Amino acid sequence: MDKVLNGDSKALDKLVDIHQAFIYNVAWKMTHSNEDALDLTQEVLIKVITKLSTFKKKSAFRTWLYRIVFNEFLRSKRKAKEEAFPSFEEHDRQLNAVPDPELTPAEELELNDYTREVKFRCTSAMLICLDREQRLIYLLGESFGINHNLGAEIFSISPQNFRVKLSRARKELHNYMEYRCGLINKANPCRCVKKAKSALKMGVLNENNMILKPSYTKQIGDFVSENQDEMIEVLDQKYVEIFRDHPSKSEFDAETVINKIVNDQTIKNLFNI
Repeated sequence: MDKVLNGDSKALDKLVDIHQAFIYNVAWKMTHSNEDALDLTQEVLIKVITKLSTFKKKSAFRTWLYRIVFNEFLRSKRKAKEEAFPSFEEHDRQLNAVPDPELTPAEELELNDYTREVKFRCTSAMLICLDREQRLIYLLGESFGINHNLGAEIFSISPQNFRVKLSRARKELHNYMEYRCGLINKANPCRCVKKAKSALKMGVLNENNMILKPSYTKQIGDFVSENQDEMIEVLDQKYVEIFRDHPSKSEFDAETVINKIVNDQTIKNLFNI
């Protein structure tokens, strides 16, 4: 860290490399868009880097960095998916517009990859229905298993307040899933495989527009610490498991966030590159 503060560009490159995957994957879950997530990650990391001189080592660097990043997430311009899914009611309306055809066992097997895609898209859209603060707190506290004390530091609130906000976000999301989602309640009519068949027939889904690609090689659960005492508060692990099963991106293309950041003129000037 001292090398970064002293203007070492290689140390900066390493610092960004350490944090970019986690920040990108939270941004991806926040926006449900690869392009928006890459742009947001780049924008907020550039802002973080330009503020490095204000880091006084009064808290852990990770806490300081994430506080800035997540504040920027909350203040950023509304994204397309947020316009598309402003509420659970709208999510429900769009789901109801997709037919639920009958399938043979053979069809269910053939549609396996598309079913997984629909499951990911549908549950990601559910997250978008939460307001931004709720969404971010739920992602950190449940999907990524962030410790409540760290979560409280990031949002500059008390651990008790963080738990209350997490509980409210959890209640809104889980209540909707209990009412609508067949993954949670088998009595619900909605089935991912049926929606997959209809989505293919409607042309909404095809092999060329799949979100789940080889570059997303891990699961959100891979980011979660093995020792999360607070998880005992979760009454039903099914909800958590659904969102931790979401893919995460661990390998980036040639034009990575790092390349974009270190090639930014402001950063070049700061680090005399």
